[in-house]
Amino acid sequence: MPGSPNHRAVTVSSASLAAPDPDADPLAPRLVDEAECVASVLLAILVAHHIGATHVSWAAFTGYMVMRGYPLETLRRALLRIIGTALGALACLAVLESPLGGNMVVLAMAMALAGTVSLYGAITGRHAYAWLFLGLTFAMMLYDRVAMPLADPRAFAVMRMIETLAGTAACMAVSLASAWTLRRRWPAIRAPKPQGVGWRPDALLHGARGGLALALLLGLATLWDLPSLVSGAITIMAVMLIPVTAVDGPNGLRQVSRRLWYRLLGCLAGGALAALVLGLAALLHGPARAALMLAGTAMGVALGRHLENGNHGRGYVGTQFTLAVLVVLVPDSWEAAHIAPGFDRLVGILVGMAVLEPVLLLGAALSRVRTAVVPANQRSEAGGV
Repeated sequence: MPGSPNHRAVTVSSASLAAPDPDADPLAPRLVDEAECVASVLLAILVAHHIGATHVSWAAFTGYMVMRGYPLETLRRALLRIIGTALGALACLAVLESPLGGNMVVLAMAMALAGTVSLYGAITGRHAYAWLFLGLTFAMMLYDRVAMPLADPRAFAVMRMIETLAGTAACMAVSLASAWTLRRRWPAIRAPKPQGVGWRPDALLHGARGGLALALLLGLATLWDLPSLVSGAITIMAVMLIPVTAVDGPNGLRQVSRRLWYRLLGCLAGGALAALVLGLAALLHGPARAALMLAGTAMGVALGRHLENGNHGRGYVGTQFTLAVLVVLVPDSWEAAHIAPGFDRLVGILVGMAVLEPVLLLGAALSRVRTAVVPANQRSEAGGV
């Protein structure tokens, strides 16, 4: 990622490693990355408003998350997000519009399968970003249908694609402009070429736990009027995305739990900043209100990206900080801006945490039992005659 802890290496070219530039600023590549993200988000907001998107914040999310330090890396990530979104939408439409699309048991089974496959692909596959958005889009459409049975899933799918295209187009435009200007002086570190890891049964089991939690959330929603279903499902999928080396047993529980707490902390911090800006914006009207909210958005994006790229191991807090700012300060209408979307995101994190943690605790306990029993059985077989 641009602006990673190794950012000092990008101040010199590979041909002059022995003679570093004494005037090079080690912070410059990170600042360029932050400027790119701010410009991409603001342009995505402008484009989304121009085309009449119904969820402008999703275009802003895309403009932020797709940005990378080189245009080809940005393009690859943009294509993966588009493809994953399209495939997830088509898969969910196929389920919802089937003869059994109204059966909650069938929907729960489909959600479990989609969640499992998506998480496994996102953890082990070369095209991880596409796998992630296949599952995320499937979950968002399905839970949106459960929460609002009269809503048209086709309209949701079409608008989500439009918003994704708006965000990726803005991101590519900024990435190209930066490559021709700022990145000539302050190039980014090239990301390692993505590699698949092959068959990993432990990763499949980890993905299945996520799929089980998603199905359980759907089952609980049929018994009680749970709030923030879509945000809860997104939380489950997002925090389950951990390195393949960390998926097994208690270690996976620790990693996911840490991501849950980082997600909560980032949401609270970003929501606090957004609430402050929103409170000040409420005193204004018309263009002045929009200008203040855009300024607050730019500040939140820059600060969140700086935290994300920091050398402290808690970059996920910065990501969630930014997304919390965007969900509040990027409304579909400036005059209708409200703190409610931020509250929905916070409640969704808590709902996802409440459903996922018991599943992970049970999985970790069973893993301990399995590792304790297998050696004993092996000793029995060796000396059993």
